[in-house]
Amino acid sequence: MRKSSRVAIIGSGNVGATTAYALMLRGLFSEIVLIDAKRDHAVAEATDIADANPVAKPVRIWAGDYKDAAQASIMVITAGAATHGEETRLSVAEKSAAIVRSCISDAMAAGFDGMLVVASNPTDAMTQVAQAASGLPHSRVIGSGTLLDSNRFRKRIADHLSIAPGAVEGMVFGEHGDSEVVAYSTVRVGGVPLEKYAEAASIDREAIAHDVVRAGYTINHGKGYTSFGVATAIARICEAIERDERVVLPVSSYIDGICGVSGVYLSLPCLIGSGGVERVITPDLMPEELSALQASANVLKETLSKINLR
Repeated sequence: MRKSSRVAIIGSGNVGATTAYALMLRGLFSEIVLIDAKRDHAVAEATDIADANPVAKPVRIWAGDYKDAAQASIMVITAGAATHGEETRLSVAEKSAAIVRSCISDAMAAGFDGMLVVASNPTDAMTQVAQAASGLPHSRVIGSGTLLDSNRFRKRIADHLSIAPGAVEGMVFGEHGDSEVVAYSTVRVGGVPLEKYAEAASIDREAIAHDVVRAGYTINHGKGYTSFGVATAIARICEAIERDERVVLPVSSYIDGICGVSGVYLSLPCLIGSGGVERVITPDLMPEELSALQASANVLKETLSKINLR
């Protein structure tokens, strides 16, 4: 299955190019290939990123095609329909599904047999489309899911407490979108629950949760797209796979009989290593969080019912 220290990124737009740049800076792969229907754009982005490489660890960066992707250990899918303004991620599902299916078809025809990391919006549904279209095991098809949202959650808690984000544990579950579950039950600071650490602090839980859920819209409103946060989340997932870290990350994986959810991709804590999703961990949620997670799963199922998986 694993062929070389090469990552293929399908889609050289804002997310794809920023992901390539983040991976180049980390020196995680020896080869990065950008693939896009607009080849001139992929060539320009690859050249621009390669020009920055002399001050980083040596990496070969170029614009290629699906034959190049066939030799990659990991393929990242960022191609899809973009959202604008208040347009939700789920609203572009049908358009994105057609694009993702086409990309997967071309990659599989070229002989790809590695790991798939999907970041196309709506991420959870598109990860399920990618798995169905590829026929790869569920464990080898992973969505970026709520890793970005969880990073946002930790950052906002840390800002309120005037501490480093790295000192905060906390996860967001469910859909990467409006129905996601900001799980305060998972928050730990120095190993202790939030309410124990911050007894005297004023934490507006509802406001923080709202900010986390709406963050993408806020960024989109200001600059037209998101890129750095999601690209860093993608790079983190690739790192966990490539280095066989066996680290727990909230990513989108196929859920079958956990927390009352079955038959759908969404985010829960997952053990990530060289085999992809090696285990999905059942979180100890509060009753209201569990209900919200199940509701989020139903939102995703409704979206899936309106698109073709293959």
